[in-house]
Amino acid sequence: MATQPLRVGFVPEHFSTPLHFAQKHFGLNIQPIPFPSGTGHMITSLRSGEIDVGIGLTEGWVAGLGKDDTDGDGGYKIVGTYVETPLCWAISTGSKRNISSISDLKGSKIGVSRIGSGSYVMGFVLADEQGWLSSTSTEIKAPFEIIPLQTFAKLREGVNDSTADFFMWEHFTSKRYYDNGEIKKVGEIYTPWSSWKIVASTKLDGKDDRLLDLFAKIDKGVEYFKGNQEEAVNYISTELDYSEEDAREWLKTVTFAKGVKGVDTKVIQKTVEVLRKAGVLGDNGMKAQEMIGDVYELSMHGENGVDAMK
Repeated sequence: MATQPLRVGFVPEHFSTPLHFAQKHFGLNIQPIPFPSGTGHMITSLRSGEIDVGIGLTEGWVAGLGKDDTDGDGGYKIVGTYVETPLCWAISTGSKRNISSISDLKGSKIGVSRIGSGSYVMGFVLADEQGWLSSTSTEIKAPFEIIPLQTFAKLREGVNDSTADFFMWEHFTSKRYYDNGEIKKVGEIYTPWSSWKIVASTKLDGKDDRLLDLFAKIDKGVEYFKGNQEEAVNYISTELDYSEEDAREWLKTVTFAKGVKGVDTKVIQKTVEVLRKAGVLGDNGMKAQEMIGDVYELSMHGENGVDAMK
């Protein structure tokens, strides 16, 4: 059994607090690797072998696996559920831009962190909800001009210098910049699915004790988070980019999974259906069940590339 710590990608935002507690209080031995640009970047790093596990957004993971042209097994499987509640995506523009409502965004320029990221995927979901999608006989056309800007900071800069007209990011992460006048909010949209999932590289052995330890320690971190809200607020407001008031408000809105190991197939199926309707996914990509990996059955490729996920 390998003894090197798992390399775990995560987004360094308030949702990472139970992971921090798992390390601080329960001896979780991992190499945490922050990805401020989000899930899309983690997908690239999983496929290139730079990380072993990722904790990111459901829509990003599903979009990464479900495209018609996804190679092989996609490089990762969805193995755990981190957050049960939906994510509130705030829709933001520059503070001095002449944009005041969602209706002003039709046909405009959307800033995204990366192609395939949650901020990209949810643009299509928004357009679908608004009835803005148009299609040819073979494909749905992009409803916006898509401007990849990598990071949250560059997205905020982009809507102020008109590189992009708007972007979408989690509400409480955005709120500080509404309060200081850097950007303004024009609307919001909730994911119609639970928001955060855990994935593992298909190069990992599903019997790897490090994965089981990761799940067990994150469960303990979640329980500690629930019972020590003041410590959570202190960590979020001093080590991350949130005010104490916003940290307290966020705590009222979030529910972490009681046991993170495992995935509800119905949630992944619903995500696939919505993303297909929105034109993010075609009809010939990986099915929902194929996206999910059992910890004990993850493919072990070795040098022969044989997929044991049957």
